[in-house]
Amino acid sequence: MKKIESITKSASSVTIAVFISRILGLVREQILAYFFGAGKSMDAYVVAYRIPNLLRDLFAEGALGSAFVKVFSSSLEKEGTSKSFRIAQTLISNFLIILFIVVSLGIIFSNQIVSLIAPDFKKDLDKFVLTVRLTQIMMPFLLFISLSSILAGMLNSFRIFFLPALSSGLFNFTSILVGVIGYFLFVRLGIEPIYAMAIGVISGGFLQFYFQYPLVKKKGFSFSFSPNFKDPYFKEILRLIFPVIFGLSVVQINIFINTFFATSCGEGAISWYSYAFRIMYVPLGLFGIGLSQALLPELSKQIARKELVLAKDTFYRSLIVSLSLSIPSAIGLYVLSHPIITVLFERGNFTAYDTLQTAGILQILAIGLPFYGLSKTAVPLFYSLGRTIIPAFGSVIAVITNVITILLTIKTLGIKGVALGTSLSLVFQSFFLLIVAFLKLKAPDFKFMIKSFLTLFVASFCLISVLKILDIFIDNVILFLGCSLFLGALVFIGICKILGPRETYMFFIRLFKNFIKK
Repeated sequence: MKKIESITKSASSVTIAVFISRILGLVREQILAYFFGAGKSMDAYVVAYRIPNLLRDLFAEGALGSAFVKVFSSSLEKEGTSKSFRIAQTLISNFLIILFIVVSLGIIFSNQIVSLIAPDFKKDLDKFVLTVRLTQIMMPFLLFISLSSILAGMLNSFRIFFLPALSSGLFNFTSILVGVIGYFLFVRLGIEPIYAMAIGVISGGFLQFYFQYPLVKKKGFSFSFSPNFKDPYFKEILRLIFPVIFGLSVVQINIFINTFFATSCGEGAISWYSYAFRIMYVPLGLFGIGLSQALLPELSKQIARKELVLAKDTFYRSLIVSLSLSIPSAIGLYVLSHPIITVLFERGNFTAYDTLQTAGILQILAIGLPFYGLSKTAVPLFYSLGRTIIPAFGSVIAVITNVITILLTIKTLGIKGVALGTSLSLVFQSFFLLIVAFLKLKAPDFKFMIKSFLTLFVASFCLISVLKILDIFIDNVILFLGCSLFLGALVFIGICKILGPRETYMFFIRLFKNFIKK
């Protein structure tokens, strides 16, 4: 119980920082929606931004970040700080070279990459050329965000979570500031203003990385360029990273498929999908990332100390914490999808029709949110065990599910078929990972699990009832949203507190305490 308390405390600290970042991220999306709506410029920006982000999942939050944390946390536990910093110095040097090559190739072959991922854009030459140029501008973002992820992993290993997570807020703030100033400047100069938003992305990525280096330096780390591709720890990272790259490559194929089909659904479709996914990304990032970042170093250390019983208990309790966060979030996004989109985006160039289309996509994506949370909790277990091939197979299952769903539904549902493919792929992926985790760790405490599920079911039913009742009696959309969020959270957490167990509400209590502190 003490370990899950510690993880929850760390996760809630991350969540506060991520909350700031996600709010700023929503502000950025609101600015994009106001200035560009769901038209040609926004479609081009979404595809161009997605290209370095496809690689970001491999090199930053995905394979590189997870493998680095596993190696660095284990070496910190076994060999001490000084040796771990020397290892980190070599690893960062090696990956600097690799990332520089990847970014350079991305810039050189941007024309071919855009042709591959969005071939329908070639029907509009201006749109295609704009997408290529935006891709070239934003490719260095991959380098900065990857370095930022490595530094965050080092700080997380020292149980420092809040400030690294806050750095993503700095990214959003900078990209907003540079983007808005640049927009008005570029309009005055007669330059396509969407370029200002791309420059904002690069500026924000650099500051997100630069913000964290002094924090790591305070711990005694000082970087000097010293590559060594024969280093045994680098080889260990490669051993861990290749199955993950395989798995995440499959995920990127999934995203590529989604982008490919979305760009063929007509102008604005990929923008609607992007806006909807950004809103889903708020709870997804808040709870999934916070819990995952706190869980991986803890499980890695427990398994390094051969405390398998403790690791099993930590994992199963973390699953319940994850569900206690993702289920009410999914319900809220599904029931409140239309008023959320209306309040956030419906102004400027973003029309009522855009709201209707985006809200429908958001409802479908919301279905997959709890399953994404479960997957984000399960993956650190396999990284900690060194069984990175298992998440890779989970990714294969996800992409097969996605492709089949899209092919069966896109003619009738259009862009909503793409969203349905995304959600169902998360469902099947999470089931696979949980079944394998169950086989690896053996049975959990069934009494604890059943009690938790019953509590979450009752709390969810009451939450839906409250939202439906408020919808009947309140006409003002802003007042309705405010009352729904406050009363809905109060009812859900209150019922969990009454029925228990503690894991169903402890994150919210810890989050409130940390929020008061911060």
